[in-house]
Amino acid sequence: MTDRITSWHSAPSKPAFTPPPGAVDAHCHVFGPMAEFPFSPKAKYLPEDAGPDMLFALRDHLGFSRNVIVQASCHGTDNAATLNGIALSGGKARGVAVVDPDISAEDLADLHAKGMRGVRFNFLKRLVDNAPKDKFLDLAARLPEGWHVVIYFEADILEELRPFIAAIPVPVVVDHMGRPDVSQGPDGEDLKAFRRLLESRDDIWFKPTCPDRLDASGDPWNDFAAAIAPLVEDYQDRVIWGTDWPHPNMEKNIPDDGHIVDMIPRIAPTEELQQKLLVTNPMRLYWPEEL
Repeated sequence: MTDRITSWHSAPSKPAFTPPPGAVDAHCHVFGPMAEFPFSPKAKYLPEDAGPDMLFALRDHLGFSRNVIVQASCHGTDNAATLNGIALSGGKARGVAVVDPDISAEDLADLHAKGMRGVRFNFLKRLVDNAPKDKFLDLAARLPEGWHVVIYFEADILEELRPFIAAIPVPVVVDHMGRPDVSQGPDGEDLKAFRRLLESRDDIWFKPTCPDRLDASGDPWNDFAAAIAPLVEDYQDRVIWGTDWPHPNMEKNIPDDGHIVDMIPRIAPTEELQQKLLVTNPMRLYWPEEL
């Protein structure tokens, strides 16, 4: 890899939607800065720097109060860049780590003390080389109290993953709803299968995020809004939301973050739903001591 990729919008618009006080962007990343936090030798992409200063400026511009920084695959299992973002946030960020499955209890406790509250298992083959289910389950059983597992996969392997997900002994959060085909509509096979997963356990959460990734019709992503609004309504106590900034691998269709925020009232049209999606639910997962 030699060419560095810019995925983020250089001048995002101010959203028309105003998030409620205390709103959390519960899915975002930091990249580098590479000079201080090198990318993994196994990284499948090499992004331009998008550090904490940029993230927090975007947070304020969009009207959010807090961030959950999810370790990006390009940094591998070295969580230093994510931990740096949390440390610089003044208590306004927590994180989700990616770790070696053999990590020690002492190192997990250290991650907890520094603001991590979950671990991510990635099953996207274009991003990771190996996803050992047996070792992941062993790790999940050793997580600090209050942690959860974040899982990222595509809809075509959901059935294959069902036994694995069922065996995870802590709450599960599904990134981007397992990437369903939203052009199928709310009653399409992908979302029916995802609903069956949600019905299988009452502690499976999801992120109704990434219209830019999931809706080939393009901005304003009408297929996404139509397909996902009923899901948010039906499982409103198990949803959290995030920008996905700085949009890894979206260099061909870089989204305007203001427009992404303006999707919120289209999938959560009432103030009650917006409060749950943006404040109540993410606070339960990441800042329960403040409730």
